[in-house]
Amino acid sequence: MGQAALKSASTGAEVIALPANGAAVVALPQATGKPLRETLAPLVKSVLVTVLPPLGTVALILLFWQIAASGPQSSLPPPSKIWEEAKDLITEPFYWARSQDIGLGWRILVSLQRVAIGFSLAAIVGVLLGALVGQSVWAMRGLDPVFQVLRTVPPLAWLPLSLAAFRDSQPSAIFVIFITAIWPVIINTAVGIRNIPQDYRNVAQVLRLNQIEFFFKIMVPSAAPYIFTGLRIGVGLSWLAIVAAEMLTGGVGIGFFIWDAWNSSRLSDIIVALVYIGVVGFVLDRLVAFIGAIVTRGTAAN
Repeated sequence: MGQAALKSASTGAEVIALPANGAAVVALPQATGKPLRETLAPLVKSVLVTVLPPLGTVALILLFWQIAASGPQSSLPPPSKIWEEAKDLITEPFYWARSQDIGLGWRILVSLQRVAIGFSLAAIVGVLLGALVGQSVWAMRGLDPVFQVLRTVPPLAWLPLSLAAFRDSQPSAIFVIFITAIWPVIINTAVGIRNIPQDYRNVAQVLRLNQIEFFFKIMVPSAAPYIFTGLRIGVGLSWLAIVAAEMLTGGVGIGFFIWDAWNSSRLSDIIVALVYIGVVGFVLDRLVAFIGAIVTRGTAAN
């Protein structure tokens, strides 16, 4: 077989020696990647499955709306008339002529600025109070009934008090946002703190963590899914509250635009503004959910 057999003198083991010129070179198959079509197909399919159903639903709603509102007895304008009357609001959201003659994009940004301030304050204070209520039995007994009563007060009911206290529409609107968004943050944070496993608390005692270390290393990570659930509810309520508050306080926000359009009988402008509000509210909710998925590594419900 072309092999030389040698026998070791010490062990008696047989050693097989291969001839140098008998070695064969084996060619490995080249690595072939997937075609571009196969790589993009799942991505395209996922996008189509996600986008096409909502687009189809919107198209059906617009078609039904166009048919139902085209009659002479209809008091609402059909989509075709809305496009004719409010085309500039749709195609030019960031035009600027003067202080009150601006696009809806600028009005949305003004409202978002107020929401950002009020909601940020509500998130910080709500998490701290929620942690206190969830961690302390006495704090829960003393504060939880008060919170449950105050959270049932409608947002606009706070507006007269805030105007009397701050004597300015800007801080008054921010306070209404704050007082509206803080309750779901407090309640959900408290529930998350109460549901921390006892094993985590035992580990904190073994490691002798102080209250600050326990808060940041144990409480917040463990209650993060509950906290972000409260934040998602809070940001939605904040957006609802600012639109209602701006209708009464004035300014250049989206809420005052709707009220001014109503006083001027511009129904098409109101409908376009409502679409803007809905889209922005959806984006805010998705943004908080995205941040929550990153922080909680996907354990927060989407």
